[in-house]
Amino acid sequence: MNSRLLRVGTSYIPVSNVERAAEWYVDKLDAELTYQDEDKVIMNLANQSFFLVMAKENETANFLDAYGNERFSLTFEVDGEESLKMLHEELLGRDVKVGEIEKRGHAGINFVFSDVDGNQFDVWSELSPTY
Repeated sequence: MNSRLLRVGTSYIPVSNVERAAEWYVDKLDAELTYQDEDKVIMNLANQSFFLVMAKENETANFLDAYGNERFSLTFEVDGEESLKMLHEELLGRDVKVGEIEKRGHAGINFVFSDVDGNQFDVWSELSPTY
């Protein structure tokens, strides 16, 4: 195959109120808004483009695993355990819903946080190799 997938360019996140979600991502995560209308927001966060898209009520990017546990669909990475702990404290200070720091049996540590619409995101203390 001569062509191949190179990277993820955009992720889409369902939200119930575009303006409220945009304010939350800018205020809580320091996202950079590049476009906004009544149906969507385009923002830059963690070296990626994200679309916040107006969705039906109670729609999230979360899913149920085989055991019925609600799971996140994205993991953000930070550079080391100290950075993860600092981010955890910073998000708590910004009144973000943040889970406990945990070891999951693999390298590094993680925690989960949620946005204003209940979309869950994971944070991992290890950086993946540059591709």
